[in-house]
Amino acid sequence: MDLRDIQNLIKFVAKSGATEVKLEMEDIKITIKTTVENDGEPTAYVQHIPVQGAMPQMMTPQAVAPQVSETTSSTSDENSKYITIKSPIIGTFYRKPAPEKPVFAEVGSVVSKGDVLCVIEAMKLFNEIESEFSGKIVKVLVDDATPVEFDQPLFLIDPS
Repeated sequence: MDLRDIQNLIKFVAKSGATEVKLEMEDIKITIKTTVENDGEPTAYVQHIPVQGAMPQMMTPQAVAPQVSETTSSTSDENSKYITIKSPIIGTFYRKPAPEKPVFAEVGSVVSKGDVLCVIEAMKLFNEIESEFSGKIVKVLVDDATPVEFDQPLFLIDPS
């Protein structure tokens, strides 16, 4: 299946009124989800999953791989001395307990084990995320009031 076939499939699904279509072949899995926006136009979201490490024909890993590895290695070198606090749940990240209250922790704040760093709202419940380590907050990796995924890095803490 080439790029043109996938584009035609997306157009067909968007026009058909279907909300979700899953296509599984020998070497590729594609999920197409459509929603109707306020202007009445359908919007398609495509999730592409290579099966068993097989690379689809439309991707060229040689062009992408060197650029990604350079960025990853330089970032990991400078962040290797820090501890990463990750999200234990999926939800919406908030730095404050309420809109009019101050943030739990700023960059440069010294935190102790058990101090609340943020809250993550999931299914109308606000879950306090506590620091598992003592140290100084070096970086906040997520913007306030944005969605976060499970195991997504939230904070970098310098334990020294």
